Amino acid sequence: MTLSTMILKMSEGLGNTCAIFFLTLLFSLPLGMLFALLRMSKNKVVSSVMRFIISVLRGTPLMLQLLAVTYGPHYLFPDLGVARNKLIPVVIAFAINYAAYFAEIYRGGIDSMPVGQYEAAGVLGYTKLQTFLRIILPQVVKRIMPSITNEVVTLVKDTSIARIISMQELIYSGYAFLKGSHGYSGLLWPIFFTGVYYLAFNGILTLLFGRIEKRLQYFS
Repeated sequence: MTLSTMILKMSEGLGNTCAIFFLTLLFSLPLGMLFALLRMSKNKVVSSVMRFIISVLRGTPLMLQLLAVTYGPHYLFPDLGVARNKLIPVVIAFAINYAAYFAEIYRGGIDSMPVGQYEAAGVLGYTKLQTFLRIILPQVVKRIMPSITNEVVTLVKDTSIARIISMQELIYSGYAFLKGSHGYSGLLWPIFFTGVYYLAFNGILTLLFGRIEKRLQYFS
């Protein structure tokens, strides 16, 4: 087997890994903010329910949640069957799970803001929405960026969990050389080669978020 053959096959899995990663971020970041605002609601029922949901999502394995989203609807409603496009349940499970983690990060950032910020905004005539969007949120983003970066890096590695439902992500593509799916069997080294892809992916993200953090330093 040539190196070019392996890279070609692995690139197919990398494409699915990237799709999981970017779609998860696209949905989980705003959903996490919604979770955080509900968690901080003055309505005790809403706040308690959201706290419980976040606790469940953070306290149970992502793999278990992925299996529940993928096969749960089929057992509850047999006529629906199992989704043929494996990307759909993967993104749903990942987005909801990561939204719970982002929600706690957002909540911590918002709670860390001094009360004086709100009082000053009120004196200047800002509404609550304007205060949050124009004054609080920009400062919160700067404070939580290191924590967000950490979760994003973790997400890159967690995409490998998608192989549990036979989605051909990066690890799955590497494992295929061991079990003979690509016409080769017993090859273990392509699995370890996937580490190069993950290191490169995370290296790019680390540099990108490092630049973003520097750009946000003017809030200090």
